[in-house]
Amino acid sequence: MEMFLDILVAVLLILGCLMSLIAGIGLLTFPDMLTRMHAATKPQVLGFLLIFAGLAIHLRSWAVVPLLLLAWGMQLLTAPVSAHMIGRSGYRTKHAAKDSLYADELKQIVDKVSSTPATGAIDVSSKQAEKTED
Repeated sequence: MEMFLDILVAVLLILGCLMSLIAGIGLLTFPDMLTRMHAATKPQVLGFLLIFAGLAIHLRSWAVVPLLLLAWGMQLLTAPVSAHMIGRSGYRTKHAAKDSLYADELKQIVDKVSSTPATGAIDVSSKQAEKTED
């Protein structure tokens, strides 16, 4: 049984490291920001799960399982959110290759927001004029 668990730990750790390696290779080889962002988030979360599962089996202690689940859960929650924010900012700053998109659903929203004036904006020139008159 001990030998089986050691082999299982080795397989899980190697697969987790391979997923992280695939993510790194994808960051270096993919052509545009959106595909690089996909490569950075998708395999990384699964790689962390495999590494944490191998670590939990290797340590053979129930005390570390909640901590590993918490760490993996935080990675699972933050990776998609950060990728979403990077994707939106990259789209707005013209770093995304828009000609390679199949459907550009964000274009209408960005055009609508950029065409409407900002509410609650303060006109600095009128405030300066008031101060000079006093």
